[in-house]
Amino acid sequence: MSLLALYRGATTLAAPALRLMLARRAARGKEIAARLPERRGIDATTRPPGRLLWLHAASVGESVSVLPVLAALPCAITVLMTTGTVTSAALLARRLPELGLDRRVIHRFVPLDVPAWTAAFLDHWRPDAAGFVESEIWPNLIAGCMARRIPLALVNARLSARSHQGWSRLPGLARRLFGAFDRVMARAPEDAARLHSLGAAASRFTGNLKYAAPPLPADPAELGRLTRLLDGRPAWLAASTHAGEDAALRAVHDRLAAAVPGLLSIIVPRHPERGPEVAAAMAGLPVTRRALGQDPPAAGGIYVADTLGELGLFYRLAPIVFVGRSLGAAGGQNPLEPARLGAAVAVGPAVANFADIVPALAAAGALHQVQDAAGLAAFVADLLARPGRRAAMGQAGIAAASALADLPARVAAELAGMMAAR
Repeated sequence: MSLLALYRGATTLAAPALRLMLARRAARGKEIAARLPERRGIDATTRPPGRLLWLHAASVGESVSVLPVLAALPCAITVLMTTGTVTSAALLARRLPELGLDRRVIHRFVPLDVPAWTAAFLDHWRPDAAGFVESEIWPNLIAGCMARRIPLALVNARLSARSHQGWSRLPGLARRLFGAFDRVMARAPEDAARLHSLGAAASRFTGNLKYAAPPLPADPAELGRLTRLLDGRPAWLAASTHAGEDAALRAVHDRLAAAVPGLLSIIVPRHPERGPEVAAAMAGLPVTRRALGQDPPAAGGIYVADTLGELGLFYRLAPIVFVGRSLGAAGGQNPLEPARLGAAVAVGPAVANFADIVPALAAAGALHQVQDAAGLAAFVADLLARPGRRAAMGQAGIAAASALADLPARVAAELAGMMAAR
């Protein structure tokens, strides 16, 4: 029996446990209870007529990266966009209407990789082509597409050295799965090489879509209001922070506040539900929370912006930015988002998830890597004292982030070509 068959059997047996897991996740707000049938491939919505492209992205970052691709696709193509998280669903509910895409892009939650559930999903939607974003490799979904002769693409393909090592221990399964893709558009040359070695004959380097994402939006009225409210106060921003970084950010604020009169530190936790936890870590300081409808506090205080989808607002408001999940937590978050908006960017030492982007921005003069809280405090203090350096870093970031402006159109043409060839 093949490894793929064993996997399919194991996931079939696991289906009852997965139903229970979904119910528990819904109780914790990690799933939307009314939409749980989608996770089992069940959908009462009628499939729209005509050509349908299915694109699957894991969560927020991957979804944002393909928004320009959606906009570049021919209007005659309907897109079924699947994701796996509540936050990505909320983001798409907001961004698709902003981009005028809500009439031809349908969002659904991806089914869990159980044979009966993936079969129900594919039989209902009958996509003419499918694209998986970055490293979304789901054996039952891929096998289902192969059985139905649905052309497959891996978009902005990513495969870490560690994942490559793991797949290399299963060469037969790897060749079957990675060889199923008709097009593999890799974000970096090393990704293309790793994927090719596992059996993806179509693998080639095309460029990183995260360089081509549109600037994050902001409410102009609210930006104007907060700008007037701050009235030139010195401010810096810690964005997309994770558990384990709060103490370090408190230390940075304490160092800066002692030397910078009127300082405002803004913290945007990656997960808004951490707002109370972040505020508690700043006890003893003037702290306010945006989720409670509060405005920034008085001099020397901390503003916890624990809302969803407002990073574009705060990147414009405080253009000295530390991008989190890189000090106390490993992997990093996307530094291109603030750089694209002209912010001077700092990251910590743990940025493995953006190992291609961080060096490129640093080489362009748009990003500075720090090792600890003391280094971050020194960086912020220097830029507060030297606005000319801050502005130069911001301009370098804008230039670096626009390097692949034509990539979304090229990817869209590849996907449309797959559908035309079917």
